[in-house]
Amino acid sequence: MEFAKPSADMQVSEAAAKEMKMDVLVGTILLGGVLLSMILVVIGLCWKWTHTGSVSENYQLKGMNLIQLVLQEIHLAVHGALRPRLFITSGIVVLMLTPYLRVIASVGYFSAILKNWKYTLFTAIVLIVLTYSLFLR
Repeated sequence: MEFAKPSADMQVSEAAAKEMKMDVLVGTILLGGVLLSMILVVIGLCWKWTHTGSVSENYQLKGMNLIQLVLQEIHLAVHGALRPRLFITSGIVVLMLTPYLRVIASVGYFSAILKNWKYTLFTAIVLIVLTYSLFLR
């Protein structure tokens, strides 16, 4: 009894299936991030409008990076300053971190599933640059 070797067509369809899974993963991450961001911002704006009649916010972000913004909002929330701005800021942070999460997922997918070390290396370099940029002002 002899086993048949996989044909070229089977290998191509397997590679196409893996790429399609990657596309679905990336699409899900991007869509989920944008929708969650939109929901958080809309909640914050509606809350602000119902309490003040205005949707304007005054942000002082000069000299602040994303991490500092998140830490500031967490500090305010922990100390009882739950306010519409927390939702708006959370929506902005989610929107900014969505591409970052997409790159993390890509690094994992390229290394663990596809075992494509060239793409893993290139994507890891992009991840390093994005990580560095989160700490810039």
